[in-house]
Amino acid sequence: MDTYQQAKDKLTLHWGEMGAKWGINRTMAQVHALLFASEKPLCAEEIMDELQISRGNVSMSLRELMNWGIVTKMHIKGERKEFYTTEKDVWQFFKIISQERKKREIDPTINALRDVLRDLDTIDTPESAYTRRQVADLLELVETGDKLYHMIEKMDYPRVMKLIKQFL
Repeated sequence: MDTYQQAKDKLTLHWGEMGAKWGINRTMAQVHALLFASEKPLCAEEIMDELQISRGNVSMSLRELMNWGIVTKMHIKGERKEFYTTEKDVWQFFKIISQERKKREIDPTINALRDVLRDLDTIDTPESAYTRRQVADLLELVETGDKLYHMIEKMDYPRVMKLIKQFL
């Protein structure tokens, strides 16, 4: 096996492990890594061969990645197969993934914390007062993170990197 293939395998395996830790299907993350590292779009058969996974697994992974908005299907003139590619700009794909994670995780958390606070507003006990303060503090932190996310999302990559480097 050549060193390029070893490096690509290392990337796809690690991205799959990280995806699993982030609550994303391992194979889905591996497909994403493969498409990201591939200069040209790949068809399902190429993905199957490269990752040694079944057609069904490739199909499900591609469908979910398209639902996330980070993989697109494309047709190549003269080819009957469908090909797939992913966002190549790291800042853009980070923003897409962040938007999806925010929609799936942060927004429901903010709504749930607000609901709990409304419920606690109707209860007047020492325990509920303490819990209300704790939940209010947590909500404030999550909402502040959400505001920070919106600020950063509007920035371009060089500006974000400059900002981050100021704190490092």
